[in-house]
Amino acid sequence: MPFQIIRQDITKMRCDAIVNAANNTLLGGGGVDGMIHCAAGPELLDECRALRGCATGDAKLTKGYRLPCRYVIHTVGPVWQGGQYGERALLASCYRRSLEIAAEHGCESVAFPLISSGIFGYPKAEALRVATETITDFLAGRDMTVYLTIFGRGEPLVPRALYDEVRRCIDGACGARAERAPRAKPAAAKDCAMAELCAVAEPDLAERLNALDESFSQMLLRKIDERGMRDADCYKRANIDRKLFSKIRGDVHYRPSKATALAFAVALELPLDETRELLMKAGYALSPSSRFDVIVEYFICKGKYDIYEINETLFSFDQALLGSFG
Repeated sequence: MPFQIIRQDITKMRCDAIVNAANNTLLGGGGVDGMIHCAAGPELLDECRALRGCATGDAKLTKGYRLPCRYVIHTVGPVWQGGQYGERALLASCYRRSLEIAAEHGCESVAFPLISSGIFGYPKAEALRVATETITDFLAGRDMTVYLTIFGRGEPLVPRALYDEVRRCIDGACGARAERAPRAKPAAAKDCAMAELCAVAEPDLAERLNALDESFSQMLLRKIDERGMRDADCYKRANIDRKLFSKIRGDVHYRPSKATALAFAVALELPLDETRELLMKAGYALSPSSRFDVIVEYFICKGKYDIYEINETLFSFDQALLGSFG
């Protein structure tokens, strides 16, 4: 763990291996295949010739040559023919075989393109779902980091119905926020309010510090115990790196990023009121003027706690993702 979706040119990825969406000949082509061969240099084509092609759904490994990675794993995705010719199983096999080869060669980080979603015609939302499910299944019990790189912007990567519903939710939240924005108070009223706050703060500071409520770390660990979960189950469901979880467990005053705090709320399937409480422990709140917050709140209110579906939607709206290295 974890699994990240990022906007990046895969030929610029500094990781152990990148995956090439190749054709059966392995001799280069258009799209990602052409970009990788161009960036790697002619030595890559020479080694590919010796591999004598690759079957659809399978994968083969070469050196990275001039690329900033050790290896290139070449896999051949299916051409979309309506979904009735085993395309899903073949596409899943591309990801699984590539990850198996990466693990066999000691790779700790791997970057994929969205296989078959270009000239091979696989619908992007469906291709993303296959990629996410296959990668996260493989990562269960492993510490490998996997990136799914998306180059450029185009159609949403989630089903159009979901995208449109979330869009309406965002527009509604922002509109309501604008309508109820309060007028600025006169200066005298502000001064009065500040005086009241200072009066409340008069008691001894040491007294107030001793009366502090439980921290984020304490509440998180309590919720994990209350749900009968193992630590590993929780941080994997949150798409959180094991080392980051160890920091949180080992430091009662650890203050995570907002994305990390929300990832744990999703992993624990907390209702909205408990999510807000957990966020508050880390010093954050949900805001109706933030797209990121509105999208996450939408899924929590719907009782939909699949962090990868949430992240796919966040990515489609150009927002930060939950979990990962936050």
